[in-house]
Amino acid sequence: MVEGKVAIITGASSGIGKAIAGKFVKGGAYVLGVARSEEKLKAIKEELGENFDYEVADVSDHDRAKEIVERLVKEKGRIDILVNNAGTTEDTLLVRMDEEKWDKVIDTNLKGAFNYSRHAATHMMRQRSGVIINISSIVGIYGNAAQANYAASKAGLIGFTKSIAKELGKRGIRVVAVAPGFIETPMTENLPEKIKKAALDMTPLGRFGKPEEVANVVLFLSSDLASFITSTVVEVSGGLLI
Repeated sequence: MVEGKVAIITGASSGIGKAIAGKFVKGGAYVLGVARSEEKLKAIKEELGENFDYEVADVSDHDRAKEIVERLVKEKGRIDILVNNAGTTEDTLLVRMDEEKWDKVIDTNLKGAFNYSRHAATHMMRQRSGVIINISSIVGIYGNAAQANYAASKAGLIGFTKSIAKELGKRGIRVVAVAPGFIETPMTENLPEKIKKAALDMTPLGRFGKPEEVANVVLFLSSDLASFITSTVVEVSGGLLI
């Protein structure tokens, strides 16, 4: 489905990002993974082999994003797919949330997507082809107490997706948001049991999703099988929003 494609995946060192990288490489793509943990990225490279390489970076660094995109294009001649997956949480009630916690989440989840999209789109426009997938969240659709920063960042990604899809569509570039529900990742492992139970009770399928289930959707959306899909939000939530 993505054989011969060249991709960047941010937040590639664990969870959904790692699963997407694995699906892409097994599907014949070359993947450049970006994350902050060199140890985890090295382990993934050992697992996936020569079609996976990595850069250690904080996605909120605009200049570093440019360096990474340009390095990939210089080496491979193109960039076909960008998956903006990097994300973090700093859950706190609004009246207790300090500026640092707000900025950290917005800078990683929203500014990070802007940084890589802005630089990748420049090259995709010249190619007149490309796909940008933004990993949002159902929290960006319905909100969540003590997650005003996270919900704002993920809702922002949805607006960002729709806006740049309108800008880039005539150049052959598709932009799609994926909104996972509760997925078995290191981020959800740390949730209180009370929150986990409430989430399960609201999910018609009665379980958390697996990273591979989100990765399967991203794989499809990144392929030519989804060639007429752009500007939309695809929920992968087990029916949580019914």
